[in-house]
Amino acid sequence: MLDEFAELARTLGSPHRLLLLELAAQGEWSVEALAEQAALSVANASQHLQQLKRSGFVQSRRDGKHVRYRLGGGPVIPLLAALRQCVEHRRAELASLAAGLAGAGGAESISREELLARMRVGDVLLLDVRPSEEYAQGHLPGAVNLTLEQLESGLGCLPADLEIVAYCRGPYCALSAQAAAMLHAAGRRARHLVNGYPDWKAAGLPIALGGAAAAG
Repeated sequence: MLDEFAELARTLGSPHRLLLLELAAQGEWSVEALAEQAALSVANASQHLQQLKRSGFVQSRRDGKHVRYRLGGGPVIPLLAALRQCVEHRRAELASLAAGLAGAGGAESISREELLARMRVGDVLLLDVRPSEEYAQGHLPGAVNLTLEQLESGLGCLPADLEIVAYCRGPYCALSAQAAAMLHAAGRRARHLVNGYPDWKAAGLPIALGGAAAAG
């Protein structure tokens, strides 16, 4: 049993493989798409993915000429969350970093529970600021997709009478906090979700697939 623990730990002992797991948590990707997102060569990404597959962290299927990867079975996302908690326990500066991101630009955050209540009322607009490829893999129901680069030019297509809640990849991704700060500076009511899409999906909450991104 301890040998198996050690083997899993060795598999996770690479920033590249951890990044690939974070990306796989967004949905199913081809090797080429994962390599591009992780800034790796296709050959290098494939090697990392094969090692993750041998340990059961990801699964693959052939789609024509391409091989597509997704998260494997079991509690992979809770495991990644547990790793974050261990790092936070040993390195208090990471916790400070997360707090700094949450308050970036003076933007306020919103909890998942409060957001769910607001979504039931229907008085909030969800803004997904991840890349369009990640948005297409899965997103919160009703969310529109504008990256930070598109947000300034696309602001006019967002309803002015609704509070905007931006979200991204998770607590260590600054995109949603930056988007909320930009919106606030433009005079719009805006907050950002404390946790991102992978945590929302892991909690078994409703998601939507595909869909076109908002024009920007």
